[in-house]
Amino acid sequence: MVAKKNQHLTLFYPFFVTLHPMNYPSAIANRLELNVRQVEKTIELLEQGATVPFIARYRKEVTGSLNEVQIAAIRDLLLRLKEIDKRREAVLQSIDEQGKLTPELRQQIEAVESMTDLEDLYLPYRPKRRTRATIAIEKGLEPLADSIMRGVMPTGASDDDLQGARDIIAERISEDAACRNRVRNIFRRKAMLTSGLARGVDEEDECVGKFESWIDWKEPISKAPSHRILALFRGEEAGVLKVHVRPDDDSEAIAALSGKWQDARGNCAEQMQLAIADAYKRLVGPSIETEFRNLLKEKADREAIRVFAENLRQLLLAAPMGQKRTLAIDPGFRTGCKVVCLDAQGQLLHNETIYPFTSVREERAAVNKLEALVEAFQIEAIAIGNGTAGRETEEVVQRCRFKNKVIAVSVSEAGASVYSASDVARREFPDYDVTVRGAVSIGRRLMDPLSELVKIDPKSIGVGQYQHDVDQRMLADSLSDTVVSCVNNVGVELNTASRELLSYVSGIGPALADKIVQHRNKNGAFADRQALRQVKGLGDKAFEQCAGFLRVRESANPLDKSAVHPERYALVEKMAASVGADVQTLMKDKEMRSKIRLGDFVDADCGMPTLQDIMKELEKPGLDPRARFEVFEFDKNVTRIEDVQAGMVLPGIVTNITAFGAFVDIGVHQDGLIHVSQMANRRVNDPGEVVHLHQHLKVKVLDVDLRRHRISLTLKGIE
Repeated sequence: MVAKKNQHLTLFYPFFVTLHPMNYPSAIANRLELNVRQVEKTIELLEQGATVPFIARYRKEVTGSLNEVQIAAIRDLLLRLKEIDKRREAVLQSIDEQGKLTPELRQQIEAVESMTDLEDLYLPYRPKRRTRATIAIEKGLEPLADSIMRGVMPTGASDDDLQGARDIIAERISEDAACRNRVRNIFRRKAMLTSGLARGVDEEDECVGKFESWIDWKEPISKAPSHRILALFRGEEAGVLKVHVRPDDDSEAIAALSGKWQDARGNCAEQMQLAIADAYKRLVGPSIETEFRNLLKEKADREAIRVFAENLRQLLLAAPMGQKRTLAIDPGFRTGCKVVCLDAQGQLLHNETIYPFTSVREERAAVNKLEALVEAFQIEAIAIGNGTAGRETEEVVQRCRFKNKVIAVSVSEAGASVYSASDVARREFPDYDVTVRGAVSIGRRLMDPLSELVKIDPKSIGVGQYQHDVDQRMLADSLSDTVVSCVNNVGVELNTASRELLSYVSGIGPALADKIVQHRNKNGAFADRQALRQVKGLGDKAFEQCAGFLRVRESANPLDKSAVHPERYALVEKMAASVGADVQTLMKDKEMRSKIRLGDFVDADCGMPTLQDIMKELEKPGLDPRARFEVFEFDKNVTRIEDVQAGMVLPGIVTNITAFGAFVDIGVHQDGLIHVSQMANRRVNDPGEVVHLHQHLKVKVLDVDLRRHRISLTLKGIE
C-alpha cells in the first residue's frame, strides 16, 4: 500500500523519489487511535474515488465498520500529512540549492511529522529580507559574534560593533529549533489570554459597548472557551481591543534561552545575556505568541464550526410534515402578506397578497380570502413565516373559520430571503418576484426541510456562532460534509429531487445532477435504478457511489425503494430463495425473514455487518430516519416582549445552540437565552447534551431587559 501511495505522489512531486515520507496509515492510526489495517483500507477506498457516506454505509467489512466521522478524520489528516510532505520536499530542495543540506540535516527534516517542527528546522535557511542581523553581517561583524558565542571577547570592539554582534547572536538564537521548543513549552504551560482597550480608544466611545465585558480580561489559554476567544479576536479586528497571548513573566523564557550558553563568562556573559533578552523580546517571544494566537484561533474555529455543523445537521434532519397541500404566508405589515398555495409536491398553484394590518376592512377581507383559498385548493396546512408580523399573522389565521381541519405552523424564515434572490430561485420561478419565491420556500421547508434548505448556502441559515469570524474554507468544508451526510442518510427520491438535492448525493455533484434532471425532463421518470446508467456521463464509478442512496418508489423492483445497494440484489434473491420466497414476499413477511440463517451468506466479500443492514432494510425499506412531525403552538397571550414577565413558564422552540447556551423562540420576535448554567441542576459542559435544535420545550422566564431586548430563560424549577 505504501509503495503504491508513493508512486502516486511522485506524479505530482518529482522530488519525492529522493525522500522517505512518513508512513501515512501508521501515522494516522496512531493519532486517531485506530487499527493500521482499517486506515490502510480506508485510504485505498478514498484514493479510488469512494465517498465518505458510501464507505461508511457499504464497505463496513473493508474498514472494520468505521463511521462517517472516523472516515472523514482519516481523509482530512491524510490531506494534512501530504501537505507536510509537499512542504518537506520544498524545504529540502531550497536548502540543497543553497549547498547547505548535510546528511544529518536531511535526516532531521525527513523525521519530523509536524509542520511546526519542519518550519523550525527550515528557519535558519529561509531566504530573508534584510534584518538587523544581515546588515551586521554585511558590515563584517559575524566573526565578532562567533567569538562572543565561544566566550572570547576581542579587545577594542566599539559599542556599535557589539550591538551588531548581538543582533547576529539574537537571530541565531531565534532560529535555533531547541530554543524555540523551550519557549514553546513555557507558553503551553503558562501563557495567558489578555485583552484591554486598543491604543487611542476611549472607554466612552460608542464602539466599545459590545466589547465592554472584555476590557481588562485575563485567563489561562488552557481554560479559554472558543466563543470567548472569537469574541476577543473580533474586538481586536474591530479596533476596540488589543489581545495578547503570552506568559505574565518573561524571566522563565529568557532563562530557558540562556541555558544553552550558561557557561559564558565575564564580558561575553554580559553580551550573551543582552543578546538573549533581545532575542526573546524582539524575535522569539513575538513569533511564538503569533504561533499560539493562530493555534488558539484554530481551536476556537474548530469548536465553533463543530457547533454550527451539529446545529445544521439537526436543522436539516428536522421532522418533515410530508406531502400535504399547503398555503404559505410570508408576513409583512405595510407591504402586506404574500400568500402562495402549493400542491402536495410543493408546486406553485396560486399567489396573491393580502393586507390584514392596514385597516379593519382589509383584515376582514384577508380572513375571507384565506378561508376561500383553503377551500378552493383543499389546503391541509398553513405555513407562516416567523419574522416581522409573524405572530400577528398567526392571530389573523386563528380568526379564520375553515370548513375542514387545517394545521397552522410557524416556520423559520432564516435564509428564505437569500434563497429568493438566488440563481436557484430564479431558475425555478423566472416569472415571479422575490416575495413569491420567499413564500414558496417557507411552505416547502415545512413539507420537507432537507429538500428546501439544501438550496441555501448553509452559512445563511442562521444556526451558527461567529460564522463570519472563523476560517471560511474550513467552515465551508465542514458544512458541505454535514449536508452530504444528511442527504445520504435520508435518501433521495430520484424522480422528484431538485438538481440541488441530487448534487449532494454520493458520487453525483452539480454537473451530473444537471444531466440527471435534463435526462428526466426529456425522457420522463426513471423506471428503476438501472435506468440511471442511460444518463450521459454517469459511468460505473458514479453509479456505484450513488445508486444505494437514490430511491425509485414506482420501480417494479421493490429493492429500488430501499437502501439496499444494487450490488447486493443477487444476494437478497438468494436469501429469499433459501426460504422459498421471492424478494417481494420476503419484504412483507416477517416470519419468512426470521427463517433466514445469516451465517450461511457470510463470505470473503460480504460479512455480518452488511447482512444485518440488509435485514433492517427488508423490514422497513427506505425508512425515513427523521423524527415524526409534531404541531407546535406558542402561548396565545404572549406576542410581544412587553408581554413577557419574570416567572412565566412558556412554550418555546430551540432555534440555535452555542457553546454558552441555547436560544429559544417564545413567539415575541426576540429569542430568549438559556445560559449553559441554567440548563440543568448539574454542571453542563455542552448545551447539546441537554437540548437539540427545533426541540419543543417549556422554559421559565428569569429576567426581561426591555432596553437591550434581552430575555433570560431557565430550564430549572419547571414542574
